[in-house]
Amino acid sequence: MRFAFGSFIVGLGSLGLSSCQPNYAELPTFSPERKLLQVVVEVPAGSNHAQRYDAAKKDFLPVRRAGLDHVVEFLPCPGNQGFIPGTRLESTNAPLQALILAETQPEGTVVEVLPIGLLTLDDNGVLEQVVVAVPARPSQQILPGITSWKSLVKQFPGAKEAVGQWFQHQGRLGEVRLVGWKDEKAADQQVHQALK
Repeated sequence: MRFAFGSFIVGLGSLGLSSCQPNYAELPTFSPERKLLQVVVEVPAGSNHAQRYDAAKKDFLPVRRAGLDHVVEFLPCPGNQGFIPGTRLESTNAPLQALILAETQPEGTVVEVLPIGLLTLDDNGVLEQVVVAVPARPSQQILPGITSWKSLVKQFPGAKEAVGQWFQHQGRLGEVRLVGWKDEKAADQQVHQALK
């Protein structure tokens, strides 16, 4: 009898009745081995298609506006946009957003990062923060030597403008306003404040 029950469970799995898709929302905020901040990629660098991870459906779904998939009418995303698992902002009741300045990574990729800045936005009266980060692994870094906000704006001053413009264009004209920038210490503090 035990063998037959086990075969039944295996059969259910082969029919696709058990989900193999991880629940990214339940990942730890920091990697277990190296204790580095983790970000789950939702919008790969180079894409204009806004999408978010839906924890209930365990899937990446397009952001919808007026019944249509939202396509950002601007240049492609200058990094990999995603969220920091295990965090929640009171203002939006959503995970803390992040942008990884790196080559394109597929949706669902989990990247260990070093926070280098914090962008604050006003989206129709709701304050939102975005942690700007670089990959922790040197092999994934495209901005050599960038480990702080000061080093980014000194070596790549146009990056600040490109990132700000990307986020301002995610809404309709005038909906999203850039409030300000802070350094890596403020980004780290925001992550710890947003821990669930």
